[in-house]
Amino acid sequence: MEPANETSVTEFELVGFQDLQHLHAFIFASLLLAYSLILLGNTVILSLIQTCPRFHLPMYHFIAMLATLEVCYTTVTIPKMLVDLLQKRNRISFGGCLVQVYFFHALGITEACLLTVMAYDRYLAICAPLTYPATMTTKLCFRLTVGCCVCGFVCPLPEIILISKLPFCGPSLIKHIFCDFPPLFHLPCADVSGVILMDFIIHSLVILGPVFLIALSYVKILTVVGKMQSSQGRQKAFSTCASHLIVVFAFFGTTGFMYVRLTQSRSLQYERVIAVIYAVLTPLFNPVVYSLRNKEIQGEIRKITKLPSLPFSWRHASCQCM
Repeated sequence: MEPANETSVTEFELVGFQDLQHLHAFIFASLLLAYSLILLGNTVILSLIQTCPRFHLPMYHFIAMLATLEVCYTTVTIPKMLVDLLQKRNRISFGGCLVQVYFFHALGITEACLLTVMAYDRYLAICAPLTYPATMTTKLCFRLTVGCCVCGFVCPLPEIILISKLPFCGPSLIKHIFCDFPPLFHLPCADVSGVILMDFIIHSLVILGPVFLIALSYVKILTVVGKMQSSQGRQKAFSTCASHLIVVFAFFGTTGFMYVRLTQSRSLQYERVIAVIYAVLTPLFNPVVYSLRNKEIQGEIRKITKLPSLPFSWRHASCQCM
């Protein structure tokens, strides 16, 4: 590998939505609306959990952490996409591109770890309810949260360091809507097979590893639920897990399609659609499916706003739905 100071490219140009000029106004309005709703929904959740003592429980600690991650995760990419839609050329500096890639993946991996921790929390609550309060203490919650952050912010570092040392001699066109590892692999004027292999290994570990642990938790949960005599008890147990599973499928499904592969032969349209799903739509979907369907949160919102029952309330949702 050549030293980093031999890199001649000082900035990149993102393709973004340049081939959809006639749709720029619609795309801008849609992204702005989505980002505003993400900020609003997660801010409401955070405010309620922070101000209401009844929400000072381990389950809500993890929900608050998820809401914080969603705000940060979308802020890394969506504001830049909005600015790019107002410009003729979508430029980003070499350093700015690496920073965007790093924080996008660091926050994404942190969220993957957090979803795994939440599955463990549901496992303890359903499979060991008598010892749950003594096991899932505030101290353990804090340690699990810190562990998620450390894992998330350390894992992307090897790739960032390697890419920063690769020679970029041109072209400088990134065929994507934001800076990301896969499109960057096409640009160095050097052999990147080693970096691609490292990328595949890291993303396989941080995606398939959590998926395996979550699946293991739910196998044990289903075993315990299957032995319950009460149908009401089974219904309540399934209700507490349904939202978490929906978010898990949405998050890991889209990221898996994008990152767990050794070749980058897909079209720009494919990459763009998948990117919009996991970078915009999934974070937009999460506050509604994962938090706002919680009956206790709904009740607190109705108490503050004096509104009737929210339209996305499910009759059989448990007060502990996640």
